[in-house]
Amino acid sequence: MRLISRLLAAGAVAAAAVLAHATGVTGGGTDAPAVAPVADAAPGYAVEDFNYPQADKILAEQGFLLKRGDGHIVLATCGSEPDLLEVWARSKEKVCFRFTGNKGYLSLELPSVYGIKGNDYNTDVTMTVENEEKSFKVDKNSWTPVGESADPEGREHMLVEIIASK
Repeated sequence: MRLISRLLAAGAVAAAAVLAHATGVTGGGTDAPAVAPVADAAPGYAVEDFNYPQADKILAEQGFLLKRGDGHIVLATCGSEPDLLEVWARSKEKVCFRFTGNKGYLSLELPSVYGIKGNDYNTDVTMTVENEEKSFKVDKNSWTPVGESADPEGREHMLVEIIASK
């Protein structure tokens, strides 16, 4: 029993010494040195906000806005690879997107869209015209009239959402 008491006492003294060393507090009655919290010096947590990377640069250079997505539908150079989704717009001619994974989502603002050439994915697009939302199912590997070419009044439509799945 005496051995256990000595071990406990020695452990308490060691713990106090470690605490005093770590905090700079000793029993000498002097002021303790200033201690800064470690968390202030450490980098913050990375939190994914799903905003499209370099969206401002793309808007400035190409004239349309890529807003948010899950990273599975990305802007691509037209003709750079097979199986791209081609979006045709009077405002920009042709804009292409590459799909990765089994499904994807992208919100954007691409004005004056009138046609989309599908790829191997099941693709649905949402467009706005005036105060209405309209949805179109894009045919696989062929042309689909959307927006103003599918509107009896020929109104200008803005592409605002692409949803794809295998």
